[in-house]
Amino acid sequence: MDQFETQSRQLSGYLRVVACIGFTGLVLVALLTMVDGIGRWLTLPRIPGFGDIAQISYAIVIASCFPSLLIRDQNVVIRFLGKAIKGQVNYCLEVFGNILTLAFFAILVWQFYFLTLDLQVNNRTSPTLEFPIAIWWWIISIIMTITVPVQLLVVIDSIYSAIFNVPSRLPKEDAEGV
Repeated sequence: MDQFETQSRQLSGYLRVVACIGFTGLVLVALLTMVDGIGRWLTLPRIPGFGDIAQISYAIVIASCFPSLLIRDQNVVIRFLGKAIKGQVNYCLEVFGNILTLAFFAILVWQFYFLTLDLQVNNRTSPTLEFPIAIWWWIISIIMTITVPVQLLVVIDSIYSAIFNVPSRLPKEDAEGV
């Protein structure tokens, strides 16, 4: 195993920790949903601001999963043409797809920062609890920013694969591909 593989596996482990932290938030929201549902069944009052907390939590959970998914190649990919052709053409198609994914995430992150700046400048608050939401969107934007260098690493690795006609050196998991 060369240095690139070792470092990419370490990075993958760190990104998986970020995703696990995000999923911990999802578990907390699920518990709150259960408590809120049982409370309504018992005709108790709803948890005030539960919707506000859930919206921010879902955004953080989703954002925290993207970097880990990208480095492990778990994003939505259509590979039937590359599997049919195989060889270097397949690797070139991977490069093309990875560059498009990089462009998509770069534009997405750029738009996240525009949204976050708008939320901060206009002092937006959550509807029920009226807490400022810009700080949470800064966290989400920073997490999403991680996707760009991660996907850039994936692009570089796919270019290496295409040039030398070798499989990817990034830690991949078997996933269903179409």
